[in-house]
Amino acid sequence: MTRRRLGGMPITLSPMLTRFHLPQRGLSQRGLSQRGARRLLVAPLCCGLFLLPVACGSPAGSTGGTPLPTNTAHPPAATDTPAPAPTDAAAARAGALVTYQGHTGPVISLAWSPDGKHVASCGNDGTVQVWDAHTATMLWTTSVASYAFSVAWSPDGQRIVAGGLRGSLALLDATTGHQLATYAGQTGSIEGLAWSPDSRYFVSGSQDGTAKVWDTRSGAAIVTYAGQSSDVERVAWSPDGSRIASASHNGTVQVWAAKTGHHLITYSGNGAPVWEVAWSPDSQRIVSGTGAAGNFNPVTTGNSVKVWDATSGHTLLTYTGSTGQVYALAWSPDGKRIASGGDDHSVRVWNASTGQTTKTYAGHTDIIFKVAWSPDGTLIASASVDGTAQVWRA
Repeated sequence: MTRRRLGGMPITLSPMLTRFHLPQRGLSQRGLSQRGARRLLVAPLCCGLFLLPVACGSPAGSTGGTPLPTNTAHPPAATDTPAPAPTDAAAARAGALVTYQGHTGPVISLAWSPDGKHVASCGNDGTVQVWDAHTATMLWTTSVASYAFSVAWSPDGQRIVAGGLRGSLALLDATTGHQLATYAGQTGSIEGLAWSPDSRYFVSGSQDGTAKVWDTRSGAAIVTYAGQSSDVERVAWSPDGSRIASASHNGTVQVWAAKTGHHLITYSGNGAPVWEVAWSPDSQRIVSGTGAAGNFNPVTTGNSVKVWDATSGHTLLTYTGSTGQVYALAWSPDGKRIASGGDDHSVRVWNASTGQTTKTYAGHTDIIFKVAWSPDGTLIASASVDGTAQVWRA
């Protein structure tokens, strides 16, 4: 057995896991990128490679559909830890307004409901949970996979899509948590999800190197994009509905036509594996975050965030305020600010035009994998390996 330290947490790796400890690509021979391996190995059970296969099937009601997952409505409320609201002073370090502790392991992703009342979160306990953003009261929880790595809430507020290990994809009713459909077609873990503005389609990014656009009416994959030669870590749909950006472990972000999969532009300015990508609200700019280091070791090089023109690929701004790999990025609804988080355990808010940091939140004690702005731009939610999701004053 081999001991390593990940995000401040000591872990024990079995001989099977250390056997796949490879330079640069980490556990990629098992379908796991560097970030994917870090996500998997911080789970309470470090034998993730020995899990049973995740079942995937067809839309509910059709031949080959999988059984409904376990669903618990209105369980006991999660812990609510209110704290004073952050001040408006620049770089104010303060506590969260609400801390949600309903998951039994690291929280990997989250998304706001369109009305700003609720948050959906998922994590290494394999569940999607929806909770009240102001009281941290759990509304429902549903098991979707052995590990759940990504979640997205449809713009019409009616459905939630979640992705996990070995290509598992589940479509859930946002009110009840009941499974509506499952989708099969990608073999690697689903790292990124995004909805089309009209809520009919969603795109999934996989560690098998593909991104697929799914039609929720037919259940079919209508576009498969395979332009990147490495794991697709995140995907983002442009607010105008015309384009999709996919971030890859190979150090590129590629922009392609949502309807056809036609490649439009490749951005290589980050110079390291790209963990996150997000569009500006006007669909004119893209922000992407990177970092590179030895597997499971402290980050030393390549930590940067780039803001660039979505049409020309010209770099407009480089943000260097973070001290670790940047896994999480989100653009404010008004397009003026960006929130970022990652290995340094902090959430930073900074000016999208100047790169000046305006606020820093230090409520988490481990890696931050996701940040998201509330629809009205007043709050930020963050998901962390420390097992909590927190809501902050923006």
